[in-house]
Amino acid sequence: MAHADDFALSRVAPPARRHWFGIAVQRFGQVSALSQFLLGATLGFSMTFGNAVLAFLFGSIILEVIMCVVGMVGQREGLNTALLARWTGFGEVGASLVGLAIGISLIGWFGIQSAISAESLDALMPGALPAWAWCLIFGLIVTAIVAVGFGGMQWLANVTVPLFLALVGWSIISELSRHSIGDLLASPPPGPAITVGQGTAVVAGGLIVGAIITADMTRFNRSASDVVKQTVVGVTLGEFVIGLAGVLLAHAAGTGNIVAIVTSSVGLIGLLIVLTGTLKINDWNLYSSSLGLVNFVSTAFRRDLHRVTTTIVLGVVGSVLAAAGILGHFTDFLIVLGVAFPPIAGIMIAEYFIVKQWRADLDATRALGTLPATAPRLVPATLVVWAISGAVGYFATWGIPSITSLVLSVVLYTIAGKLGLIRGIGIANTRTADALADALPESQPVR
Repeated sequence: MAHADDFALSRVAPPARRHWFGIAVQRFGQVSALSQFLLGATLGFSMTFGNAVLAFLFGSIILEVIMCVVGMVGQREGLNTALLARWTGFGEVGASLVGLAIGISLIGWFGIQSAISAESLDALMPGALPAWAWCLIFGLIVTAIVAVGFGGMQWLANVTVPLFLALVGWSIISELSRHSIGDLLASPPPGPAITVGQGTAVVAGGLIVGAIITADMTRFNRSASDVVKQTVVGVTLGEFVIGLAGVLLAHAAGTGNIVAIVTSSVGLIGLLIVLTGTLKINDWNLYSSSLGLVNFVSTAFRRDLHRVTTTIVLGVVGSVLAAAGILGHFTDFLIVLGVAFPPIAGIMIAEYFIVKQWRADLDATRALGTLPATAPRLVPATLVVWAISGAVGYFATWGIPSITSLVLSVVLYTIAGKLGLIRGIGIANTRTADALADALPESQPVR
């Protein structure tokens, strides 16, 4: 049934939609991960507190606009990013590439985050187990939770997010009690200064991939207004509460190494911060990776993988690679792959709201809860726009590269649409449409 597989290859059924606040907790957990703490420390090391506030404000606005626009499309259609791409400019071949890019990128980051957590566990209990064993344990625990589906991830968020906040509060009180808050707010940056524009680029770039794949989360929302509410609450609190805490701690300790600050000042609590901070981002890394791979195999090989099985396989592979220490060598590759994501959102936005070449197909089947019976097999112009925009994002040294590539992709795709260049070559049948129509009446809420 569709609900048993978290609607990996179908629209999310109405009974499975959830209240916005629970999803906002997940969004907050995703934004308020350890990486956000590190980002705040990075800005605090090179910016005054006032300038850091402006950088977080402008960066958050950019991210929230992207998340809301892309998220509304995902909510309206009830489709995950890789599946939605079939009818938002990419066609079946392009969508398979989108799914593959998501799958490879996020399973790589899953492994890297597992390795970071393993180092923390090894420091917490030195000699208890080798670091590679902690990699496996941490990775497999997250895998088991994600295999349960969206409901399991909601449970994890409900546990780890309050705990993470409590631990962060403890560390802030512990460290800042030895300093004058007024002095910290007015103190110059301890490291080489950067501008507000550069800080904004760091904030926006730090979560841009999460913004691009936001449909994976918002497809479970009930309305467009719920998407806006959860985004504003989750992102704003995550960016400002955790990010600015990192800024103050960097000013207090005179360093940007927040892990060293936290672990040295509060010991066990600091290590638990690392663990809870990585748990809530790593489940989404694995979840979206499994959705991407399921869609890639479905379109490229005409086989429908089960999401749970795919999740388990990816989780085991990512954990084993992390334990072997291999994934640390792929960081540069994953960063390069990350520049491919912003144009994906730009093309989807331009197609859905402006060009609308395949919008009618989605509109005609939305009320029935089914997928369009066919999709374009290949859209050459889209691949060209994607390649050009991604290259600009990679080589650009001015502005915010990820945002530049996203805006450029919107402009180029719109121009191509006005010139009549957005055309599909070949037609692909959507094999899951009939099966979904049969299963839909039995769909139950995701528990």
